[in-house]
Amino acid sequence: MDRTLRQADALFDLGRHEQAAELAARHLADAPDDATALVLLARCRQHLGDARQALTTVEHALRVAPESVSALLVHAHVLLTLKQYRQAEDSARRAVALAPQLWASHYSLGAVLDRGGRHGRRRAAYESARRAVALAPEESDAHVLLGVTAHHTGDHHLARQAYETALRLDPHNSTAHNNLSLLHLRRRWLRPGSWTRAAEGFVRAATLDLNDHQARHNLENMAWGTLMGSRWVAFAGTVAVSSGSAHLRAGASGTDALVTRLVCAAVLVGGWGGWLLWQTRRIPPHLRRPLLLVSRGCRPVLGMTFPIALLVVHSVLALALWRSALFGALAIPLFFFVIVTSVAGRTTLQQRAPKR
Repeated sequence: MDRTLRQADALFDLGRHEQAAELAARHLADAPDDATALVLLARCRQHLGDARQALTTVEHALRVAPESVSALLVHAHVLLTLKQYRQAEDSARRAVALAPQLWASHYSLGAVLDRGGRHGRRRAAYESARRAVALAPEESDAHVLLGVTAHHTGDHHLARQAYETALRLDPHNSTAHNNLSLLHLRRRWLRPGSWTRAAEGFVRAATLDLNDHQARHNLENMAWGTLMGSRWVAFAGTVAVSSGSAHLRAGASGTDALVTRLVCAAVLVGGWGGWLLWQTRRIPPHLRRPLLLVSRGCRPVLGMTFPIALLVVHSVLALALWRSALFGALAIPLFFFVIVTSVAGRTTLQQRAPKR
């Protein structure tokens, strides 16, 4: 390997893919059929988001060196990005046949089988992941794939163990942090603290990899879920105050009127106070700023804040100005406005989910 190509390889390892691509292309200008340089250039182009050019480049490498395992592995991953699952599987299986003792071959085959969209292949994907781990127990990515395939086959206990092993090997593995947090989130109603651990993991994943859009989307979902919890508090306050205001307008006076006002006020203060106390205990101080920043950048969350705030304002004004029947009449339209907005917001949030 000449000096230019060694520099390109080093730059790729540092994540400087554009500069690595320039050096690899410069080398190929003098040696257009250098399979090693072609594979490196294809990897650079894939990381730069140009999957089509990456495919063209790696296919050139395969014409030059049909039995290059590294070219076959890159070919499989590029095809996987382009969702050409059948061709990706063919390349991955050829790599396994040529290098059965190479963990990356089994890893690539497992990844292709898992993401190929066929439920019947998930067990085979799991077996490929197990083989990759057996061949390279020190590779955190192999354990992550084992966790993913175990999760998809319903073995959540093994998936959790695999992600934890991956993080022991590489504490900076953002995918392991993200996927382990998804498992914590599943158990949020069964185990106290699971929601908090999930949020911590998503924040950690997003911090470690600024391009990890999945972790950010998961945080947006958590912020959305928190806001949806406040919706029920707002509904309860609106119902209580609307009923109390109607009772006062019906002629309640003296002690009866005072008790009605106190009960309505208690529902509002107790409901929102209890909800805020719960959120304060559930969201530790170091997570509040990341969740707030994510919420500010998420249109569905911001959009849902408005109708919930309207319900709160409505409840306060309806209690203070109970003689006016206008606020009682507004309760039902506001209720449906919140419902419609929540459905639209959930749909928009799902559309924002990053592609696998």
